[in-house]
Parts: sequence; structure tokens; C-alpha cells
Amino acid sequence: MRYQRGVSMTGLLMGGAILFIVALVAMKVAPAWMEFGAIKKAVVATAQDTSLKDATVTDVRTAFGKRAEINDIKSISGTDLEVTKDGNGLVIEFAYTSRVPLAGNASLVFEFSGSSQGKRKAE
Repeated sequence: MRYQRGVSMTGLLMGGAILFIVALVAMKVAPAWMEFGAIKKAVVATAQDTSLKDATVTDVRTAFGKRAEINDIKSISGTDLEVTKDGNGLVIEFAYTSRVPLAGNASLVFEFSGSSQGKRKAE
């Protein structure tokens, strides 16, 4: 008995339960992060669109709205964007909150923000 090694049944069940909970949370959180990536990609593509160089804010928001419709983005719309000009280019910033229900009244809340120029400056 001294030289026996391994995992007990209780340890195996506890490890499996922890792994199951982590996998469940990851599956619920992944769509929010994937949508953030799609939003970031659409914002950067809209800001780099050469046809929008001299466009109005409304035109930029409409162009983002079309990209958002194609990519099935539901969390924000064109009206949620802050559009400014920086030199010759457009700077598009966004911020939104995403709530992911876990179980019962427990939820995770994510506050996403980004800019077409990489990291958003701290305020």
C-alpha cells in the first residue's frame, strides 16, 4: 500500500466537476469575446476605408452599420460610435457593456472599449 499512487475516486470527481464548471463558463463567455473581436475588426476596416476619407459622421456610422449587419453584430450600432478626425485619418472609438448570465441571478459583466487606432487612451 505504501507504493501505490494515483487519483482517488473523490479526487477524480472533484477534478471533473471543476473542469466542467470552467468549460461551461468558457462556453458562455466565448461569444461575447468573439463579438468584441468582430466589432474591433469592423471598426478598423471602417476607419481604413478610403472611400470615407471626406465622409460625414453619419456616412461613417452608416458604413459601420452595414459591416455590423454582415458580421451579425448586435451589441452596438453606428450611433454608439464616437467618430473624430486625426490628421488625414478617421478615429472611431466605441464602448459598451455585455452581461453574460451564468446561473440563476449570477452574471458576468464585461465592459468592452476600443478604438480604430489600437489601444484606447486612459481617461
